[in-house]
Amino acid sequence: MDNSPGAYTSVSIIDFMITPLPVESIAEETKPRFHLFILTCASQQVSAMGDSRTDNHSEVTDFILVGFRVRPELHILLFVIFLLVYAMILLGNVGMMAIIVTDPRLNTPMYFFLGNLSFIDLFYSSVIAPKAMINFWSESKSISFAGCVTQLFLFALFIVAEGFLLAAMAYDRFIAICNPLLYSVQMSARLCTQLLVAGSYFCGCISSVLQTSMTFTLSFCASRAIDHFYCDDRPLQRLSCSDLYFHNMVTFFLCSIIIMPTIIVIIVSYMYIVSTVLKIRSTEGRKKAFSTCSSHLGVVSVLYGAVIFMYFIPDRFPELSKVASLCYTLVTPMLNPLIYSLRNKDVKDALRKILGKKILLFNSILTVT
Repeated sequence: MDNSPGAYTSVSIIDFMITPLPVESIAEETKPRFHLFILTCASQQVSAMGDSRTDNHSEVTDFILVGFRVRPELHILLFVIFLLVYAMILLGNVGMMAIIVTDPRLNTPMYFFLGNLSFIDLFYSSVIAPKAMINFWSESKSISFAGCVTQLFLFALFIVAEGFLLAAMAYDRFIAICNPLLYSVQMSARLCTQLLVAGSYFCGCISSVLQTSMTFTLSFCASRAIDHFYCDDRPLQRLSCSDLYFHNMVTFFLCSIIIMPTIIVIIVSYMYIVSTVLKIRSTEGRKKAFSTCSSHLGVVSVLYGAVIFMYFIPDRFPELSKVASLCYTLVTPMLNPLIYSLRNKDVKDALRKILGKKILLFNSILTVT
């Protein structure tokens, strides 16, 4: 055996590698490490379970409405604009409903539809505008989970009901111009109240239930910040980590059975209306016929134009979708009473009559005092 230092070192290392450790030593060495490994895995599993619980939408207690991405100084200007627009919505639509209810001459199917249109415009704008104005002054800009569900449900209900109601109004104009002798029979009170108007609200309710239930059964695992000024379906989808294929297919199906039939009814009705009006020989008769339809066409163009524009905008342009949403959430409800009151002789006469009575009453009070 070589006793050189190098040889001694080599043999010592080899002996150390080959010589087995005692069983007790192995147990003492591995036991703490094994426990540490178990504790590490358990803590990771608990952390993963906690993350999965926070990812579930049932744990979400509130959302944050980001609103418009502008400088804080402009929030005051936006608040003033929203306040003025909402005040005009309240004044115009409540005034329109009051005029239709109080004047017996407006007790016709056309004005019955118009009163319901004002009711729908008033309520679905009230679902959105007050909360948006509050968030201009709020630091948190939060909305509760229940509040978000309610906002989406009511907005979806009223916007779908308005689409069907506009189709019913187009059908009403078609009967009035193309079959005037049968108008009182075909547009009876029962047909208007039970089938057309009640059917519009029913279709809106069914669509809203499906849309809302599908949206809020998604798992929200991203940020709670909704990049919009109200709870809408598309911004909520951006927060979800669920598979959206089935959701998108059902949404496309709902849009197809809601938007397409109403658009077809409106287009076909106005094709017959135009062909009938062109056969009228007198210029005054054509003008009167077109004047009764131009207001409705203006409302349809603004509403459907904004809705189609919004849903054709790619999802990567949220600011454009907010501007388009303003058109049918605030601008259309503000314009509808103005369009129908300024372009409708009967409504203007009823308004003058009411204002005349108010002025006479005010003058009589001043005279007595």
